[in-house]
Amino acid sequence: MLYQSTRGGETRITAAEAIVRGLSDDGGLFVPESYPTLTKNAIGNLVTKPYSERAAYIMGLFLDDFSVDELSQYSSKAYCAPGFDNTAIAPLYKLDGNTSFLELWHGPTCAFKDMALQILPQLLTSSLRKIGETREVCILVATSGDTGKAALEGFADVPGTKIMVFYPRDGVSDVQKLQMTTQSGENVNVVAVEGNFDVAQTGVKAIFSDEGFRKELDQRGCFLSSANSINWGRLLPQIAYYVSAYCDLIAKGEIMLGDKINICVPTGNFGNILAAWYAKRIGLPVNKLICASNRNDVLTQFIGTGTYDKNRPFYTTASPSMDILVSSNLERLLFELSGKDGEVLSGYMSALAKAGWYEVPDPMKEEIYHVFAGGCCSEDDTMATISDVFNKHNYLIDTHTAVAYKVLRDYRENSGDETLTVVASTASPFKFCDSVMQALGQPIDDSGVDLIGILADYSGCGVPAPLSSMKEKQQRFYNSVSADGMKAAVGEFLEVR
Repeated sequence: MLYQSTRGGETRITAAEAIVRGLSDDGGLFVPESYPTLTKNAIGNLVTKPYSERAAYIMGLFLDDFSVDELSQYSSKAYCAPGFDNTAIAPLYKLDGNTSFLELWHGPTCAFKDMALQILPQLLTSSLRKIGETREVCILVATSGDTGKAALEGFADVPGTKIMVFYPRDGVSDVQKLQMTTQSGENVNVVAVEGNFDVAQTGVKAIFSDEGFRKELDQRGCFLSSANSINWGRLLPQIAYYVSAYCDLIAKGEIMLGDKINICVPTGNFGNILAAWYAKRIGLPVNKLICASNRNDVLTQFIGTGTYDKNRPFYTTASPSMDILVSSNLERLLFELSGKDGEVLSGYMSALAKAGWYEVPDPMKEEIYHVFAGGCCSEDDTMATISDVFNKHNYLIDTHTAVAYKVLRDYRENSGDETLTVVASTASPFKFCDSVMQALGQPIDDSGVDLIGILADYSGCGVPAPLSSMKEKQQRFYNSVSADGMKAAVGEFLEVR
């Protein structure tokens, strides 16, 4: 199976090459040239398997330059204790008769990004060997909160790698910031960016596309790759947990093999829901994909109108990982729906960069509307949903999961569709203690990690081990740069003058 760029300016490359490079030189994202088929029998065979075997099988469908033994080994190493505190790895919590939360936060950083970033370092280092690459690789990351820590945790002290993370200085929670700035490892660096996530993401993409800088790095014996979901090796493992959720529903007797489900995902960069679309694309029985946004509702409006317009106010919200106006992974979906027309995609992306908006034609609008439903959630509704779920079900959810559940309820009310739905629960509520405490009507007299114990005492919920030890961590990284200073910061880290 070969991979191609969404911009059309690249020759076909292997999966290993796509994982190593992360982003195409023409600015596009790598996608499979063709798609495998996940058969009904294959799903049935996975029902009795543990998560690691399910993940290895799904990844194997796309990575035919990796052996079954390799993928099984990597998956077994990634998805196990003590990295994950639940043997199911991504367990389902049944809230009511037709709603289950897919808990994706049982990994070492308590967020869904662990599901991919615990295995990506193994995929990347193996890929480097497969293509004979001997240069040092620097993983460059822009984060809206969770990707940064998960990537740092995954790549810390991995031989032959360095990792540098940029995060919006005032756009992450106190716990998220402390998780990143206290990261151990001799090969890591963390820098705040003066601006929002879109500023950081645009800056990282510009560095990747800087041919002169790439040449300088090459002379230094180094090159750049990505751990964001722009890297196919980051996105691919996310497909597995939707398949796994379906298998668990069968195992629990909630559905029969072949029954369709809905999937609701809180998303800003479109990667997490795109993974669900890929699962549907290869054969997972999925009816509707429900795309949930917070006040930064650019995706909601796009799904409803076919016009993507980032020319709007940017809001800093209680669900910071979704505070995004430029959803990079949407490009992959549009490439598929345009008939894999790289020229068309280049036109959309050029219009977005120059004018801040683009509009897709009616046939594409209809196809998007047929598969996706979009909805957004206000700050007040986010807080009310956390309170409502806790008071009615004694179940604590974070701000992002609350956005998804509120949008799901709105969708059901408006559509009458009561199909059993899996809601992606993307982070532990203890990563957003101040907002969750506020939602529960409790006073906030402390901040940051001091609130973790207070929330635990009030809710009666156990604190994930990685967060319970946060008070003992010492901050290591304090630097802050403007968007214009990002490349220089990378150069200094990599000793490129």
